[in-house]
Amino acid sequence: MTSIPDSARAVLESSALAHLVTLNPDGSPQVTVVWVGLDGDELVAAHLPEHRKVRNIRNDSRVALSIETDTPDPMGLTQYLVIYGTARITEGGAPELLQELARTYLGPDVKFPPMDNPPPGYITHISVDRIAGVGPWAGRH
Repeated sequence: MTSIPDSARAVLESSALAHLVTLNPDGSPQVTVVWVGLDGDELVAAHLPEHRKVRNIRNDSRVALSIETDTPDPMGLTQYLVIYGTARITEGGAPELLQELARTYLGPDVKFPPMDNPPPGYITHISVDRIAGVGPWAGRH
């Protein structure tokens, strides 16, 4: 597992949406926009229903995640972070994680999910194997 540099942590803790890529059973990519947070050196995302991305991770744990920033680099390119890693799914805890992430993505006083008694859902934990993209984190690992 690769440690995450502070410059990449700042992006992962921002309100920038992440694009999670998983692999369908036929090997084709499946892309989903997700909210992400950090738990130590692991990325976490929450899902209430068992969508395709959850089933894909159970079948093949290889994932990629990208996040675009609003910061240009010295050449004028928009910085973006790419994480390549291995994911695992745990059951339960999704509503609590979604509520925590909603403070970043939607605002401090939002109730999310906006329902009473949401299902326990699933949490994706992503261990970082490699960091890439355009930004101060690129080429460091």
